[in-house]
Amino acid sequence: MERVIRFLQANPVQYLATVGRDGKAKCRPFMFCFEQDGRLWFCTNNTKDVYQDMQANPYVEVSVSSPSYAWIRLHGKAVFENNMAVKEGCMNNPIVKGQYQTADNPIFEVFYLDDPHGVIADFSGNPPYEF
Repeated sequence: MERVIRFLQANPVQYLATVGRDGKAKCRPFMFCFEQDGRLWFCTNNTKDVYQDMQANPYVEVSVSSPSYAWIRLHGKAVFENNMAVKEGCMNNPIVKGQYQTADNPIFEVFYLDDPHGVIADFSGNPPYEF
C-alpha cells in the first residue's frame, strides 16, 4: 500500500472514472487526500454529478501517469462515510480548504476505496506491480 500512496502523492492530479447515470463513461480530474487506517481517502461535493454517479454506481477507477511515464490504475468501490476526523484532515489541503472552508460544510463528502486493486506499470519491460 505504501508504494501506491507514494505514487498518488507524487502525482497529485489523478483522473477518476465513473459510470454516469446515463450509462456512459465519465472521467474527471481528482485528488487523493491521504491514507488513514489502511484506507485511501478522497473527497468531493454532494451537489456534483460525480457524487450522484457514485451513488448510483459506486465502482470507480483512478488513473494517473508520472513525468517518467509510469502509471497507476486503481479500482475499487467508493464508500462514503461521514468521518469528521478524515474531513478535518482533508482541510490541511489548501485547495480543499478553499473550496469548503470547514469540515462540517454540508456539501463536503469524503469516501474511501473499498477493496482497492490495481497496477503500477511503466514502459521498462519489467512486470507491473500488482496490488
